[in-house]
Amino acid sequence: MIKKNNKNIEINNSKKLGNLPIWNLSDLYDSPKKIHIESDLNFIKNSSKNFEKKYEGKITSLKASGLFKAIEKLQDINETIGRIMSYAFLLYAENIDIEKNKIFFQQIKEKITKYSSSLIFFTLELNNIDEACLKNLLNHKGLAKYKTWIKIARAFKPHQLDKKIEKLMKDKSITSSSAWIRLFDETIASLRFPFNKKELSSVEIFNYFSDENPLKRKEAAKSVGKILSQNVRIFSTITNTLAKDKSINDEWRNYANPISSRNLSNVVEDEVVEALVHSVTSSYSKLSHRYYKIKARWFGDSTMKYWDRNAPLPFQSNRLYKWDNATEIVLDAYSKFNSKIGKIVQKFFDKSWIHAPVLKGKSPGAFSASTVPKAHPYILINYQGKTRDVATLAHELGHGVHQYLSAKKQGYFNSSTPLTLAETASVFGEMLTFKALLNRESDSNEKKALLANKVEDMLNTVVRQIAFFEFEKQVHEKRQLAELTAEEICQIWIKIQKKSLGPAIKFEEEYKYYWTYIPHFIHSPFYVYAYAFGDCLVNSLYALYEENFDGFDKKYIALLEAGGSLKYRELLKPFGLDPSESDFWFKGLSVIESFIDQLEDLN
Repeated sequence: MIKKNNKNIEINNSKKLGNLPIWNLSDLYDSPKKIHIESDLNFIKNSSKNFEKKYEGKITSLKASGLFKAIEKLQDINETIGRIMSYAFLLYAENIDIEKNKIFFQQIKEKITKYSSSLIFFTLELNNIDEACLKNLLNHKGLAKYKTWIKIARAFKPHQLDKKIEKLMKDKSITSSSAWIRLFDETIASLRFPFNKKELSSVEIFNYFSDENPLKRKEAAKSVGKILSQNVRIFSTITNTLAKDKSINDEWRNYANPISSRNLSNVVEDEVVEALVHSVTSSYSKLSHRYYKIKARWFGDSTMKYWDRNAPLPFQSNRLYKWDNATEIVLDAYSKFNSKIGKIVQKFFDKSWIHAPVLKGKSPGAFSASTVPKAHPYILINYQGKTRDVATLAHELGHGVHQYLSAKKQGYFNSSTPLTLAETASVFGEMLTFKALLNRESDSNEKKALLANKVEDMLNTVVRQIAFFEFEKQVHEKRQLAELTAEEICQIWIKIQKKSLGPAIKFEEEYKYYWTYIPHFIHSPFYVYAYAFGDCLVNSLYALYEENFDGFDKKYIALLEAGGSLKYRELLKPFGLDPSESDFWFKGLSVIESFIDQLEDLN
């Protein structure tokens, strides 16, 4: 039974969790049928055409003031596009099963793609401005604000194509990559997993992987494996098609390897990413292998099944955090760090910017959608009251704070943060909340369990994400040569999983299909290393905070407010951190290792 009121919704386990909030999207639009949407679509259509008519063929000859006006106008158009696209996506994420939401989202994507194709010329011509001329132009006060945005755009110059081809690729994306992504999302949302005489969604079934009952964990794992195996052909087709689509695009754009475009958009050098990956993979034995061996011993054995990897520990209670408890814990953690940030976090709770309950058809997982500076971020989570759900809430609120601060300070174009720093505030917020939970706890076993859970979360963020990255890398490299069979993809997956998790984790046949449900592989190829990047970076940042680094909170807020207006080296310079240094990543990884040391001492 579902009861709705203005701000809250009560669902299945409402008696345990309390009233769970649903978001109010009216700060974007009141309804898909409202005249404001049609008005904004007409604005995008007409403004894009007028912009093309006024500026096409003239960008390279504009004076500084003229180029500044053009960028400001382009930003207005793009922000309106961002508003409509955000609204359509959030409606869709609320309930993917609702046909009218799917149709509305698809219609908006098609219209936006068509209208915005008139704007493609701008970046192409911007990249043709002579370097010496651009240097002089950037002395203009207004243009100087867009210096990093312009330089990032120009970094793609060696990879840009003729305007007609760029338009064709943009228009065709609706029926190529976007169509396959949509198919993946709708397939995942429609899957139902048999469990205890019920049919569960992916969110519901995966929740049982951390159930205290080992038989339920096994039943859930077997059910997931069975259903994924039954659908492996469609997931294999989607993966092969998207990898080939990317390979074709990369070849046309002359990228050196499948990862190059992601690194370029992240504004990070290939060698820095390679150093991160090498540091993590060479530390598997000191981190994941070692921890899971300890965990297996806690369960009285030398090994454990894969479905027990995230099992609750035998010495911890089955604690459930009501929504009000989680709100208080997270809000208090942020507020004690800095009152300004605490007030921003409070807005998310007070103003209905969060969608929390688990509902049929709702997008699985969690995210914070930045939307546009004239509105605010929205957060989606699937809250079920576990410690990890509290951590997820803290994580997404970190994103929300980052997005809120950068948007208000920088505007639409400069607010977007490269993925290398996009996880900074989220992981930092998680650490604040973890420390708050640890300090509140008086029971020694519970403290030990919190520490172990934190290690598991960090392993999931660092080791697991780099293993995902390695999986993607091999799939994309092999797909350049030939289409992969489902079995070939499965074997790549299982080999890397065994290498990353170590000998203490034992796999069964069905686990080879578990790659099929991971959305990052489909939505954002090679996104996953950003999690490891962010975690290791935050470990170093948090160490400075605990050492009372001079003016830390003000410098931290300035980093968040900067958004994408500065590159990562410039943003980290006030803290004396440089990820290009060889020992930087090992410093971050040593924090995880030190937590494992503490667990061994406690053991």
